[in-house]
Amino acid sequence: MTALAALIAGKLPDGRGRFGTFGGRFIPETLVPAINRLEAGAKEALADKEWRASLDAELASWVGRPTPLTHAPRLSEAWGADVWLKREDLAHTGAHKINNALGQALLAKRMGATRIIAETGAGQHGVASAAACARVGLPCIVYMGSIDIARQAPNVHRMKLLGAEVRPVESGDKTLRAAIDEALRDWVSDPEGTFYLLGSAVGPHPYPWLVRELQAVLGREARSQMLASAGRLPDVAVACVGGGSNAIGLFHPFVGDTDVALLGIEAGGHGTGLGEHSATIAYGSPGVLHGCRSLLIQDDDGQIIETHSISAGLDYPGVGPEHALLADTARATYEAVTDAEALDALQQCCRLEGILPALESSHAFAGARRYAEKNPGSVILIGCSGRGDKDLPILLEAIDMGGK
Repeated sequence: MTALAALIAGKLPDGRGRFGTFGGRFIPETLVPAINRLEAGAKEALADKEWRASLDAELASWVGRPTPLTHAPRLSEAWGADVWLKREDLAHTGAHKINNALGQALLAKRMGATRIIAETGAGQHGVASAAACARVGLPCIVYMGSIDIARQAPNVHRMKLLGAEVRPVESGDKTLRAAIDEALRDWVSDPEGTFYLLGSAVGPHPYPWLVRELQAVLGREARSQMLASAGRLPDVAVACVGGGSNAIGLFHPFVGDTDVALLGIEAGGHGTGLGEHSATIAYGSPGVLHGCRSLLIQDDDGQIIETHSISAGLDYPGVGPEHALLADTARATYEAVTDAEALDALQQCCRLEGILPALESSHAFAGARRYAEKNPGSVILIGCSGRGDKDLPILLEAIDMGGK
């Protein structure tokens, strides 16, 4: 059985946490017991009908699921396609991150954790973690690179209001990669009482699987909603990809639908040279980072290179192992969109649909527009993974508002 067939059959990750040649566990020995407990606890919880029912109830009454599927008539007219938006920007806290944060926070409570740590780039996972921890009654510490703290100040204030302690990270590249490094160091210091609430589909097994399982709710909803509202499945599902949690959540329920193309959009930044982008699949090579084998942006000596994106949530030099497999098997296609293209798509969505998408999501809009140009008349599903309120300070600097 090929790796893709195994994925469609629900047999990946395998017993070693591998998605084909990607994934696995590359962790210090001190974390092995904690990772083993997490895997056992997650499998037990997800198989427990009562626990799943309690999670579903919270997703409905507190998060606001199901989120709407919105037809975009004016974008459809402008692009010459039939455009539909899966509105994760309307979920509680403003992005898809809450699906995973709530699930892991409830799991931490079930497993008897006394504190939760998390990392964040754009701040949405930090906000979601802080909110979820407040909901379940556990203290929360969020690690965030100092560069991201400066460019995502509104989300930092939201985390603090929700009761979280935000710890600035001054080491490394001072962005998401460095925040994950610091969170892992914290976890090593207290692997029994601490629960690491990892925000994306990266890291050592079972995180890529666990995050996928918690985020797949958005793809299952979107699939059902497309059939009900459009009368058919889309020709393509499009999502932005950094670490890849929203994209794998949207893609996974469609993987077996071979007539539905899967298109991941990475951050092309402002160039193709090392340090000018965050397009891991487009320009990366296999390696190990943060406990997982996947595709990475690295030099010839295997040293991780600092990345760039106008969107903090895509500014990461790796990608989830399931995305690496989907790219390797050609089940999904991944393309890069520049900062300028994302900003232009954001403004077009604002003016034509009255929706301000996050800068991360705006990459997906730009990629979908490109797809429509090449495939006129197609039915396009876009994962609107978050809202752009958090990005207003960046937008004010990047976009000429005409002095208004």
